[in-house]
Amino acid sequence: MVERHCEVCRHCGSIRTVSNGSSHDHHQWRCRDCGRSFRSTTGTAVAHLKTPATEVVRALLVVMRRGSLRAAEEVTGHKYETIGAWLRRAGQHAEAVTAALAHDLHLSEVEVDEFWSFVRKKGSLRPAR
Repeated sequence: MVERHCEVCRHCGSIRTVSNGSSHDHHQWRCRDCGRSFRSTTGTAVAHLKTPATEVVRALLVVMRRGSLRAAEEVTGHKYETIGAWLRRAGQHAEAVTAALAHDLHLSEVEVDEFWSFVRKKGSLRPAR
């Protein structure tokens, strides 16, 4: 095993982690301090989902841009209820989702605000600050 210092342990915050293979297309690490294993998705809005993160993000972007869960259902083929559950998960991880929307997807502040306004309207969710 090769020691990696680029992945912080999701459980204890240690940087003493080692590559520990992959499972279901997710890279895994093991912490040398606490001994626990974790994936790149541990502690995120897409943790423990069977649907790939790219599909979840795509569905949420359709919801944001079209303003409708039904439109996202038609475009992505995922059920209305499933997309709603993903929206609720996104709300629980609001700070990280906001950073990803702004940085990784290059969305403007107005677009990010529109997304959270829609989430609040549909799910009575408030982004955690």
